[in-house]
Amino acid sequence: MSGPVPAGSVDLTDCDREPIHQLGLIQPTGFLIAVTADWIVVHVSANIGRWLGVEPDDLLGRPLAAFIVGEALHTIRGRLQVAHINGSVERAFSVHLSNIAPVCDVAVHLSGSTIVIEAEPSEGEGPQDSGSLLRSMIARVQNSRGFDGFCREAARQMRALTGFDRVMVYRFADDGAGEVIAESAVHGIGSFLGQRYPASDIPQQARRLYERSWLRCISDVNAPPTPIVPTVDPMGQPLDLSLSLLRSVSLIHVEYLRNMGVNASLSVSILRHGKLWGLFACHHRHARSLSFERRTTAELFGQMVSLLLEGREREQESQQEAQARRAHVRIMSMLADSESPLDSLVTFATELRALIDCDGFACCIDGQLHMEGETPTREETLGVMRFLHRTPPSKIYLTDQLGAVHPPARDFSERACGLLAIPVSRMPRDYLVFFRKELVRTVTWGGDPTKPAQYGPNGPRLTPRKSFEAWKETVHGRSKPWTELDERNAESLRVTLLEVVLRLADVAGRTRKEAAERQELLIAELNHRVRNILSLVRALVRQSESGAETVQQFAAIVAGRIEALARAHDQITADNWGPASLRALVVAEIGAYLSARSERVRLTGPEVLLAPQAFSVFALVVHELTTNSAKYGALSDSSGWVEADWSIDEGGRLLIDWQENGGPPVRAPSRTGFGTTVIERSVPHDLQGEAEVTYALSGLRARFMIPARFVTIAERLPSGNRQSLSVPAADFSIGGPVLLLEDNMIIAMATEDVLLSFNASRVNTAAGVRHALRLIDEDPPVVGVLDVNLGNETSVAVAERLRELGIPFVFATGYGESAAVPERFADVPVLKKPYGSDQVAHMLASVMR
Repeated sequence: MSGPVPAGSVDLTDCDREPIHQLGLIQPTGFLIAVTADWIVVHVSANIGRWLGVEPDDLLGRPLAAFIVGEALHTIRGRLQVAHINGSVERAFSVHLSNIAPVCDVAVHLSGSTIVIEAEPSEGEGPQDSGSLLRSMIARVQNSRGFDGFCREAARQMRALTGFDRVMVYRFADDGAGEVIAESAVHGIGSFLGQRYPASDIPQQARRLYERSWLRCISDVNAPPTPIVPTVDPMGQPLDLSLSLLRSVSLIHVEYLRNMGVNASLSVSILRHGKLWGLFACHHRHARSLSFERRTTAELFGQMVSLLLEGREREQESQQEAQARRAHVRIMSMLADSESPLDSLVTFATELRALIDCDGFACCIDGQLHMEGETPTREETLGVMRFLHRTPPSKIYLTDQLGAVHPPARDFSERACGLLAIPVSRMPRDYLVFFRKELVRTVTWGGDPTKPAQYGPNGPRLTPRKSFEAWKETVHGRSKPWTELDERNAESLRVTLLEVVLRLADVAGRTRKEAAERQELLIAELNHRVRNILSLVRALVRQSESGAETVQQFAAIVAGRIEALARAHDQITADNWGPASLRALVVAEIGAYLSARSERVRLTGPEVLLAPQAFSVFALVVHELTTNSAKYGALSDSSGWVEADWSIDEGGRLLIDWQENGGPPVRAPSRTGFGTTVIERSVPHDLQGEAEVTYALSGLRARFMIPARFVTIAERLPSGNRQSLSVPAADFSIGGPVLLLEDNMIIAMATEDVLLSFNASRVNTAAGVRHALRLIDEDPPVVGVLDVNLGNETSVAVAERLRELGIPFVFATGYGESAAVPERFADVPVLKKPYGSDQVAHMLASVMR
């Protein structure tokens, strides 16, 4: 902080006045150049000579183009255009600035009319496919259950991405204090989960910067900062570094981090409706540098979590609002049926208390007082009513510490400490009053928030709290806070009561009319669907007549075709009327018709899904092909077989080839029956595809083309390609820590989940050999899973250490049989990627016996 601090007034809130955006310093991990709108250099960082080979005095006042190659300047100009449109920081990766400078990642933004360019050496650390990585991370967060699970998984994903020792989700309360509501940390580091921190720990100007810039990274708390030259521009103003990625650290914040034992930190904002809701607070015990690319991915993850958080909270609020609306509708219905609605309010007390959660209720209408639940005495309540007369008319009044504004309430705070009052008339002043009793809470703080600050080693600068041990405080005199939803429900009820009779009568009439209209639409839709179904069945019956010689044959033909449609319908509706598997369709039809002979139909092709319309159409085609083959073709004797093959062409169209082999000689039909019509015309007519049927002596051949809009390539592998492993014993349990050495983060996290599902007490994950060896010494595992190839190294050294300690382990590899496993480890089982939970359990059970 700058400026003198008067004696006796030292308080951490004084930090709010520190100009942390104008420190005139940057972190030494990179360099800074600031230029005018016509690209003349006005500021540089003092370390510029180390990077560009040109000292500050030789750069200042000269065109930037004299020191940076044209292609790099073109790239920076392009990113600046985007930054100008978005009002944000834009980045470019792996930029060749000059023949002297290393390849750098560059960030550019506008600070007023000044263009600020920051650069760091490109580390090539970023994920090769950040899009896939983000999708995987977001999918895991989305699949979490409940709000707490959502926050825990978000912290876990951020730690996996950044590699920091501890990642916390830190939420701000209405009073500005913060609380750690979720945490993911390495084993043995300790926990801050559940602790609260006073608002002064994060000054107001820092919070405003968190709202403007999503990410703040401090690579090394102890690194000496680099000054900006000159400190002020020709107008005497320092450079505003609000959006700077390299902005140095306030000395008081450096002291704060040191007191916590933190040497590197990363903060990623979590915003809700554009306001700071909380932070991802990442701490590391050693200096840690993240590349621009990795930071960019972390920033995007923070933005996505912010959007998902809004959705989660909105979903929770919507459920509460729906419940409140139902209670509100019941109250409106009761009032609408009452001859004297306001006089009847006392009879609706139960419904009113269901609308607004409370411990006690009082209703004062025309001087008549009704009370129920936990309330003050009659005299005390009348005093509260007189207090309410002094509040603004026609407005909701609420407080969660009544004793602070109405001193007599301190005598009955255990019965009524919070109050929400709804005025129901102007003259006389009548009220509905909802009371909440005192809620005595024990709050765990990260250190004593009331401990006075002292002068530190930096002149008139405050020293932050040095103890972050849990400190408990008991809070009296407050109730459970009223929420925004409570206030909205109260306001809605107030409006309803003021317009009760005519308004409710009108709403009721409109509601009945809308309900009648919806009922008519539903009946019409049902009638339409039933008619379509009946028309289809009638067509099947009529077209099947010519193919039957007896009633029994006719019944069998009709039943088979209807059952084929039913099987298709079942498979479609199993996925909520979504695309269904072509393979499953053919297998189901073969199994239903051929029973034990189904192996004589050989299926090859990728796993594809058909849209419901195409699935229903092709189900009848497959049924007719199977039926005809069993009656007249390759499946009619014991020697024939059918080959069904499909593929996707370059246009995304599905090509299907049905070839019968080894059966009796085939003859073209003398007449065209319904079955033949279905095979030859259904796909062209209903799907605008193609169908071709050839009656060769060696066997019938049918070819079909289904347009791409009906086809989806499935992500999972066909079940027929999966290897079957013996299932481990039902009571198989790991029962201790596991070492997982895996350099692919997505695979590592999926394997973590599998290991934890088999009762591993914890999973210590490493991406490199050095880290894995340290984890073995710090927390010896009961078993290890080692990826053979780790980029530029192998896991052999880790395997040797585990064998030396007598700890069982298995290898994992994506190289199949060609994995480079040394001969001395030939007895170690190898998991071949991709592997599932059954394979992992089978392998571990075999080595842990």
